[in-house]
Amino acid sequence: MFTQIGYWICVPFAALTRLFYSWTGSYGVALLLFTLVVKLVMLPFQLKSKKSMLRMNRMTPRMKEIQAKYANNKERQNQEISKLYMEEGVNPMGGCLWSFIPFPILIALYYIIRSPLRYFMMLSVDKVTEVTNMAVGMGLDLSSANAAYQQINVAQFVSQHFAEFSAKFDGLINLDYNFLGINLANIPNQFFGQFPGGGWAIWGLMILPILSAGLNVVMTMVTMKTQSAAADQKSSKMMLYMMPLMTLWMGYILPAALCIYWIAQSLFSIIQELALNKHYNKILDMEESDKDRAKREARIKKMEQARNNYEQQKSSLKESNKKPQKQKQDSDRKAKTNENGRVGQRPYARGRAFSDDHYKD
Repeated sequence: MFTQIGYWICVPFAALTRLFYSWTGSYGVALLLFTLVVKLVMLPFQLKSKKSMLRMNRMTPRMKEIQAKYANNKERQNQEISKLYMEEGVNPMGGCLWSFIPFPILIALYYIIRSPLRYFMMLSVDKVTEVTNMAVGMGLDLSSANAAYQQINVAQFVSQHFAEFSAKFDGLINLDYNFLGINLANIPNQFFGQFPGGGWAIWGLMILPILSAGLNVVMTMVTMKTQSAAADQKSSKMMLYMMPLMTLWMGYILPAALCIYWIAQSLFSIIQELALNKHYNKILDMEESDKDRAKREARIKKMEQARNNYEQQKSSLKESNKKPQKQKQDSDRKAKTNENGRVGQRPYARGRAFSDDHYKD
């Protein structure tokens, strides 16, 4: 079941590689074009995550403030950081998915390279067996060959006797692994004994893994400029050392064609990272300028509104204070005035307590 699933996963990648090989006639150029097309197809999906990573990188000072402020309260710290993510529209896991996509592509390409009859030429299992038997019958010795890479040996033998094989089998491709004087079907560690002699064919085999590992270091360093502030420093340093070392080791124990893919992958990734960093940093600068301007305008508007509210409250308080005072004065005047004591215009000429009936029985 899994073998069949793996076969159908390899089908589109094999078709793409086969198409480029038919156009160029060069296996190495076909791998370069394959890598470029895969990068371009994945680019739209990586744009959003790239912008999110850059924005997250700029949030680092605010995150550090939150971590320092709530150092003794991890739950509140996580809540505040999550709130910050929501305010800024950042998904901290947004870029993780795309970082794993190259691995299944690498595995599919590995099977296409190691099993060219089955995956690159898309021959059936029975036909692969027939081609192999014919090659052995014509003198191909597979006794000392690595079982995992027997189809590479058969494909090279078929290329050397293509007229005989093509007359009997349909769907065969005259596959030439030579690229820049290097046989990409060779595994470098099997040629250590011929180094430093052997000319460029051997020197090239030894250089390819080193070149792929070196470009991987540069790619990781460029990527860390975006992620180092937001990601864990220890994990970033581990990636800086571990991935190039793994690339170097695998470059020597696997067919050299995979080194071409790694070199192209790293080179295109470096160019992509530099271009996207420059592009999105400009956009984020503009967004932050607009955001700061909007904050200033909102702050000014809020201050003006507060001042207007204060003036309104002040005038309302004045009006409310005037009315009770006037009413009190009028009531006091009425309470203190005794009309019995009025003489003409003098309300108190006879005293407030004057009464005509005071001395009457």
